[in-house]
Amino acid sequence: MRLDEFLDDFDRDLDAEKRRLAEEKSYAITDHLDTVETRFNDVLSDDTLVGSTSPEIFVGRSGYPNISTGVLSPVGDEEQAGEYATSGQWYDNGLGVSEVLQRRTGMLNSQGRANVTDAAVDDVWDGVVGAQREVAIADRPVGVEIGLDDSPEIDLTTDAVATPTGPNANAERVDLTENPYVPRAVKKTLEDDDWQAQGAMNYLWQRGFDVYEINSILSAGALGQSANRRLVPTRWSITAVDDTVGQFMHGQIRNSTSVDEVEVWYNEYVGNRYWVVLAPGQWEYELVEMKGPGSVWNPDEAEYFLASASEGYEGRTGYVDETAGAYYAARLGVLEELVERDRQAKVLVLREVTDEYWAPVGVWQVREAVRNAFGDGVMDRPATAETFHDAVQGVSSELPVQMEQLRRKSEMVAGVQSQLSAYE
Repeated sequence: MRLDEFLDDFDRDLDAEKRRLAEEKSYAITDHLDTVETRFNDVLSDDTLVGSTSPEIFVGRSGYPNISTGVLSPVGDEEQAGEYATSGQWYDNGLGVSEVLQRRTGMLNSQGRANVTDAAVDDVWDGVVGAQREVAIADRPVGVEIGLDDSPEIDLTTDAVATPTGPNANAERVDLTENPYVPRAVKKTLEDDDWQAQGAMNYLWQRGFDVYEINSILSAGALGQSANRRLVPTRWSITAVDDTVGQFMHGQIRNSTSVDEVEVWYNEYVGNRYWVVLAPGQWEYELVEMKGPGSVWNPDEAEYFLASASEGYEGRTGYVDETAGAYYAARLGVLEELVERDRQAKVLVLREVTDEYWAPVGVWQVREAVRNAFGDGVMDRPATAETFHDAVQGVSSELPVQMEQLRRKSEMVAGVQSQLSAYE
């Protein structure tokens, strides 16, 4: 399909989609929060939450290196605990912003205080830290009994990278009510005292573990050389795994043949629109974000806020500040596609954040939207263009910013323009 043909159809479909979203957009989470406290009071007995099931953990970063660390467990819906854990299934099931937030507010964060170095001590399997580690390395949600020393604080904490967390409570104890099954590959990474964390992450990735599972294991301090193991705040572990696995995949395609033609892919999810352009050439990658006025990222401004970050064939060594975890999450989705094809490409990802994205739900949605852009989302095959410049010019007509603004912010687009100027 030619890009101009796709764009003609896209304009008509987008108008219909905007009307649908306007009808479905809901702020029901504000009403939902009012009912959460009653639900918790009905379930909690004698300050102890009995018979819950924990599918996930959370490690905070406030006060580092002395941080909060605990297990997350649904209250009143234990049989469906696995559905509360962050995963690509949320995208597959089409969960919206409200639905994600409602799931997270139904998860109690039973936490204690720890020093990040507690992951390296001999009694790591004891207490809240030990229980948390066992939940993280298990292959399925684990039954727990949690003794609380106060009532849950009903709150919803959102973050640009990590999935939101709901009510918090201080835990005097966390006991497992079953023996969790630990996959053989995870046991191997635990038992190898000399294996550095990066190598262990890539090993688990090669064994079929998704980044969601790996970042939980890393966060619990279960990877790396034993004396150097540390609890890793969830926000940091998510980006660390995306970056580490991304670098590994980048190495796999360094000598691969380039894609043959310019491809343009499109996908959208929870108020985010993604254009992914693949062009012939050596690996090069850039993410440009356009954050709309009135959106959660740009609430007070009248114009779109642009952010970008990029890397060349050799990759990058410094952390990305402007686009933060979204950069690594989108890059992971693109690299998975290129590794599967055994190809490399020049890649431009354009992300538009509209006011439909009214509350942050974490960078998992960036990762899944880009992962599924390649034939599983809005498009079943790419639109094509003669050149990278033609692709950018075509897509720019659908963007909320002028070409001149994009040129000033994007190194790739600026580079194309400067090359064309030589012929004008």
